[in-house]
Amino acid sequence: MVGVYDDCTEVTAFCTVEATTYAYRPDLAANIFFIAVFGICLGIQFIQGIKWHTWTYMIAMTFGCLGEVIGYIGRVIMNNNPWSDVGFEMQICCLIIAPAFFAAAIYLTLKHLVLTFGQEYSRLRAEWYTWIFIGCDLFSLILQGAGGGIAASASSQSTSDAGSHIMLAGIIWQVVTLIVFAALAADYFFRVYRSRSTQTASAIAISHTITFKLFFAGLVLAFLTVATRCIYRIAELAGGWGNNIMQNEIEFIVLEGV
Repeated sequence: MVGVYDDCTEVTAFCTVEATTYAYRPDLAANIFFIAVFGICLGIQFIQGIKWHTWTYMIAMTFGCLGEVIGYIGRVIMNNNPWSDVGFEMQICCLIIAPAFFAAAIYLTLKHLVLTFGQEYSRLRAEWYTWIFIGCDLFSLILQGAGGGIAASASSQSTSDAGSHIMLAGIIWQVVTLIVFAALAADYFFRVYRSRSTQTASAIAISHTITFKLFFAGLVLAFLTVATRCIYRIAELAGGWGNNIMQNEIEFIVLEGV
């Protein structure tokens, strides 16, 4: 938030809500709702992770949920004061990087699916999925976090724009990674389906359980929602700070929050 309103710290006759980056007060009810939802999910993931010893998956999911909670707390602060630098920095940094942790959790699942249904159908060794895609996700996370930090603390328009461009590069890299992952996952499951008559009895039994079907449906839904959110963020950041997409709260709630 730089420019002629550099000295604005609260809403006044000159420092209007419309002059802020978002040009609106973030909706209090919606943001409290998201804090509650992600807070509950954080607790569930933490307990489940300890119960089933899924440590890496638990870390990815809890950090993602924690980032969402902190980010929406920042937006609650901005509801009280749309000019709050603290609120702006909290939400821009945390809400930008949190989905990268959810993507990492999605990547982790493919390794275990390959081990369950057969390494022979995969074009990569099972453990490579973790190393390759988590590595790519980490690079995306670094870019988004660094860009968000630069943009949030910028004291000039050029620095703010530089931070935005770094964030944008990180999100684009994340989308590319998601697309490659989806292509490899789709290829693997097509090969598994084509060879279903030669599957082991245990693999066939697992694939027919309600638990697995719900898990797989949830995995696909999670992938689609993360990808949709990333595409939305690309469009939002590509237009620069204060563009029409960035100032549309309904689109933000639907495409970022929901």
